[in-house]
Amino acid sequence: MIAPAAPALSIVIPVYNSAETLPQLVAALAELPIEGGHELILVNDGSRDPSGEVAAEMARTSAFPVTAVDLARNFGEHNAVMAGLQRARGAHVIVMDDDLQNPPAEVVRLHAHARATGSDVVYTRYPSKQHAAWRNLGSWLTNRLADWLLDKPKGLYLCSFKCLSRFAVQQIVSYRGPFPYVDGLVLQVSQRLETLEVCHHERTTGASGYSLRKLVRLWLSMFVNFSVMPLRLSTLLGGCLAAAGLLAALVVIFEAAFTSTPSGWGSLMASVLVFSGIQLIMLGLMGEYLGRIYLTLNQKPQFVVRRVVPPGGPPAPADDAGAQT
Repeated sequence: MIAPAAPALSIVIPVYNSAETLPQLVAALAELPIEGGHELILVNDGSRDPSGEVAAEMARTSAFPVTAVDLARNFGEHNAVMAGLQRARGAHVIVMDDDLQNPPAEVVRLHAHARATGSDVVYTRYPSKQHAAWRNLGSWLTNRLADWLLDKPKGLYLCSFKCLSRFAVQQIVSYRGPFPYVDGLVLQVSQRLETLEVCHHERTTGASGYSLRKLVRLWLSMFVNFSVMPLRLSTLLGGCLAAAGLLAALVVIFEAAFTSTPSGWGSLMASVLVFSGIQLIMLGLMGEYLGRIYLTLNQKPQFVVRRVVPPGGPPAPADDAGAQT
């Protein structure tokens, strides 16, 4: 059987608890006038609602190519994106959210901009973000950390709504680690990056799948997987504390020799607690690095696919375990 020709554009959407918005989103994407055709890959990331069944039904019945990938459990947004990128065949790949806050009509502009500029990745930015205040603060902090840790071009906003070239996708999916951070992989691959301003709509139904816990996990992936800066910082902090301890020792010797020495129990205990806490933080940081190395060497899967429903067909047997195909 001859495989169908690759489309000009693949759209990858990580899906989590979005059974209500998926039909409207897929219908809007199906109507887009993409020269060369487009396909949609829906990756259900262990949703607790019927999102997986809704995605599978749309893959069987949709008039344009929809592939439904059902992961065995919740692996996280970036792992789900990696699972979708593995199956994307387009010359360009757009990654977007499932909540209709990214207007489907902006896909056409984003794709056209990527083709016109020839850039490897086109990120979007919003004139006004319609997220909760804590989520906006988390995004701001993520971008500031990326400025420091990942050699991100100044002023570039890392957004989940972006367009990747085929070259960028091929380099990104070669990553086999269990803790992917897509934007970190992008910045390792290329500096040919562009930005396009797009609209951002308010969420009409449901709640954000991002929690503070998931944001912390994302920050840890950024810190530990793509930079050794935290280790260098801990070395610098240790040197500063050692210098401060030496200075304090000189002060104590001076007081003992020339003044009456106070009892000092409170200050001593405070110093012990502060220095012990810092030591435990450093040990925890080194343990995080070692733990992730251990899990990577033991081949913890990046994702596990339970089933794949190809366009217009029955479920195909899962052939993905981790990042292997």
